[in-house]
Amino acid sequence: MKFPSDLRYTAEHEWVELQDGVATVGITDFAQRELGDIVFVEMDTLGRTLNQNEVFGTVEAVKTVSDLYMPVSGEIIEVNPHINSNPELVNQAPYGDGWMIRIKTNQPQEWDALMDAAGYRAHTGQ
Repeated sequence: MKFPSDLRYTAEHEWVELQDGVATVGITDFAQRELGDIVFVEMDTLGRTLNQNEVFGTVEAVKTVSDLYMPVSGEIIEVNPHINSNPELVNQAPYGDGWMIRIKTNQPQEWDALMDAAGYRAHTGQ
């Protein structure tokens, strides 16, 4: 199981990469394995400004539907255009082509408060 050290993580199993005030967000390798085969991703929040921990979408797997939570506050400026037609990208490349959204963060200090890779590994018991 992968826990890239350059990312930050939430207790709800989202990962975050922050570059120049823009956060790229996806679900972790741990989360996609727990969910199983992803069959549908719904995100209708493009252009909206949401606070940390608000729901920005849902991911549907064969066995469950899970909410996706904002790891940092800000405006959703991009939704992965490939996810709707290829939801399996989330399983195949959760830290690559399977990313979910990009956020122009208005609270960059929230990123600093998220778990690092070691903290997330401990959180998952891996």
